[in-house]
Amino acid sequence: MKPFKHLTVELDPDGKVLRRVQTSEYLPENELLVKVAYSSLNYKDALASNGNRGISRFYPHIPGIDAAGVVEKSNHPDFKAGQKVIVSGYDLGMNSKGGFSEYISVPAAWAIPLPSGLSLKESMILGTAGLTTAMALDRILPHQPQKILVTGASGGVGSICILLLNKLGIEVVALSRKDPKTLLELGANEVIKPWSPSEKPLLKGEFDAAIDTVGGATLSHLIKTIRPYGAIAVCGMAQSPHFESSVYPFILRGVTLYGIESAEAPLEWKRELWDKLANIWKLPNLEKITRTVTLDTLETEIQDMLAGKAQGRVLIDLETELE
Repeated sequence: MKPFKHLTVELDPDGKVLRRVQTSEYLPENELLVKVAYSSLNYKDALASNGNRGISRFYPHIPGIDAAGVVEKSNHPDFKAGQKVIVSGYDLGMNSKGGFSEYISVPAAWAIPLPSGLSLKESMILGTAGLTTAMALDRILPHQPQKILVTGASGGVGSICILLLNKLGIEVVALSRKDPKTLLELGANEVIKPWSPSEKPLLKGEFDAAIDTVGGATLSHLIKTIRPYGAIAVCGMAQSPHFESSVYPFILRGVTLYGIESAEAPLEWKRELWDKLANIWKLPNLEKITRTVTLDTLETEIQDMLAGKAQGRVLIDLETELE
């Protein structure tokens, strides 16, 4: 194939991480060859870009768990050349070469036709963060919540949660250490700071439901504040993968804890949720939570995300990289 640009992450013999943009002419043969228009930066990508072997075992590596583009070559009857597709999750950007590249080569089972009502650019502003948000809401909305707390509200999932909950007319409380002005402008009804620890097994019920992106002590406290028969969708561990809880919220209030895992979710469920994001859950103002970069200007965003400074979504524009 013709030369294409991509971000490569390497580990030297001492384990030092080296990130550089380079050109290659080879990808492993697969059912679909996709010319990538856009990708996005997620926390998992930042970890893989920093040599985290819990995400990617093999280096050198091309990160990027999201990609959207146009099929250039297909060996599968469900797809044809020229078709626009979204590829998100599964092994993309983990132990397979990912979306921080002008081309990806993937199984057809990882791809979803771009739904009408959504552009390639919009699909990657949403990316895994948008899909995770949709999965979380799909789980907790049947509980008919009127007031929802979003933790880690300044991040990608948190920002999209606020926009979507605001669109749905649900009161949203954002939990964040960062400047509340941006979150209020996005549509949060209230912004609160992280709580002080409490040893009590239950606290006053304040929220009907929550979407938690941070885990750790925040989740431990949050569980105690959910009202009877409420629910929490857990989708991140920015603070810690560990939390503590008694059984009281579950046996005295009937609280439900949902785990959200987007990478290996059934393809049909992903397809349904992407259709919602393209239509009844379509967000018209995604640009205001987005910064656009190229492969050559991605490094700063990776560093900021690893340092906990990232806000909103980072869109990687590969079209500007193409001749």
